[in-house]
Amino acid sequence: MGKTRPAGHGGDSEKVGFRPHRFVRTIRDSHSHNSSREEHAMFGRLLMLATLTATAFANGGRCAGEDLWTLPRLSDDQVLAENGLWIETPLERRFHHSKRVIVAEAEGPGVVTMLHFALPQRQIAADSNYRLGRDLVIRMYWDGETAPSVECPLVDFFCDPAGERERLDTAMVNKKRGWNAYFPMPFRKFAKIELVYDGELEPGEELWAAMPCYSYVMIRKTASLPEDVGYFHAQWRQELLNLAERDYVALEAEGRGKFIGWNVTLRLPGRPGYPVDMNEKFYVDGKMTPVVEFQGIEDSFGFSWGFPPEENLFPRTGYFPFHQDGAAAYRFFLSDAVTFTKSLKVAIGFGEHEHPMFREMFARPGNELELAGTCYWYQTEPHAAFPPLPAAKDRAPVTRDWRNMEKLPTDDERRARGVKLEMRCGRPEKELVFAEPGYHAEVIRGFSYTGWPFPVFHTRADEEEVRIVLRVPPRSAGRLRLYMIDPDHFQGGRRQEVFVGERSLGVVADFDQGKWLEATVDPDATAEGTLTIRVANRNPNPQSNAVVSIVEWVEMP
Repeated sequence: MGKTRPAGHGGDSEKVGFRPHRFVRTIRDSHSHNSSREEHAMFGRLLMLATLTATAFANGGRCAGEDLWTLPRLSDDQVLAENGLWIETPLERRFHHSKRVIVAEAEGPGVVTMLHFALPQRQIAADSNYRLGRDLVIRMYWDGETAPSVECPLVDFFCDPAGERERLDTAMVNKKRGWNAYFPMPFRKFAKIELVYDGELEPGEELWAAMPCYSYVMIRKTASLPEDVGYFHAQWRQELLNLAERDYVALEAEGRGKFIGWNVTLRLPGRPGYPVDMNEKFYVDGKMTPVVEFQGIEDSFGFSWGFPPEENLFPRTGYFPFHQDGAAAYRFFLSDAVTFTKSLKVAIGFGEHEHPMFREMFARPGNELELAGTCYWYQTEPHAAFPPLPAAKDRAPVTRDWRNMEKLPTDDERRARGVKLEMRCGRPEKELVFAEPGYHAEVIRGFSYTGWPFPVFHTRADEEEVRIVLRVPPRSAGRLRLYMIDPDHFQGGRRQEVFVGERSLGVVADFDQGKWLEATVDPDATAEGTLTIRVANRNPNPQSNAVVSIVEWVEMP
């Protein structure tokens, strides 16, 4: 693809499918100051302890002078700590009693300033392979509402998709032997935070050991809150979809508010690699075109030319590999929140002016993408209804095996055509899928890549030339067949010259849909039992490359 990330391969393999970086539009956060200066000063002091650490991270470890100045200022605000889940807490606050546990309740006005959940006892003491997954949901209710303002798997709320992270460091959430969050969550009348387990275990000791073993919620009570302070919201969505037909919608909010961040996962289930050519689109107040549109999914999270092979965890943005060759990324819009007065829709999909080949590729069966994300935002109440969470078993990453999706001919079908050798170049395992005795193939130059859509999702590639040596019985005559495909129309379309031995078969171009190239090989060309195939890059752009996906040797009748 244009910038498809080849998972599991470092170095040159990342150069197969990249495109030049393009223009990005952004908007700045706007904020209304309708409340009194005194109320805002009070609210600023109230949130200081919750945001001081985040501000320090966001400023490269430096706190603004005004934030530091609030440290010595005295206040009559009361700080509370609501404990839950541990054996010292009342039975109704433990999973010994129920699958639904309230971990915090408080009268307002006030602000939740920190959440902490400890790792399950089972994860620490009994079973090192156990991980808390998405069957535990966190919900938060403000001011007596009946529909939660926060609803998502607990682990994903903390930028820990499916609970697979050992450690995470960001400005707003972190994890190491426990999950912590520092989003300020104001409420005026009442706050309730609960956990709901949707799995198969029944209340009791086994369930308690599998759930977070301890929690506390820090709350700062205050006399009042400014009128323009919004309520904290978070929502998780996951979908396996054909991105050629429609966008993945991460959020649809109604009311007045501001979008402050999200974490996203991206996978091609059952396949190594994933595309990154999708755009992130923010539709504000019902507009039909995005007010903000990042061109390239990795760019919106602070990277470019695909996600890097190794994880990078920065305070506001970051990336790490996720679940069998997928990607996870996060971003907090701490200084550039996307504001809206009526509505906000956040989506991921191909851009309006993107090359049509992307939609063509991902319209094919077997190329469905799995996207999931948790969005964080503040807004007025009431909020729009959330879509129902999937059943617990349907929240896990989809399991697929590319071997079951690949359609290869049988050996009998190959022999019926006279095939003596078939090489699937760049295939994740066993490139030489068929070879009769006396036949062999070896890649001398060219890296493997597996990020293209089905049916031919693999290739060997090189910026200069791919070189493959065939070994055949001496003085064999045959027909050489090469399959090449340029599905991402890379660098304006690949151009490559093919050589069989010293003979040029000419320059091949315009093979976005795939092309077979055939050449008759006489006995003199294989007198020594070898035949060298070279596919040389002839695109004038030095960032392009040459590719070949299938090599066949067919016996001459």
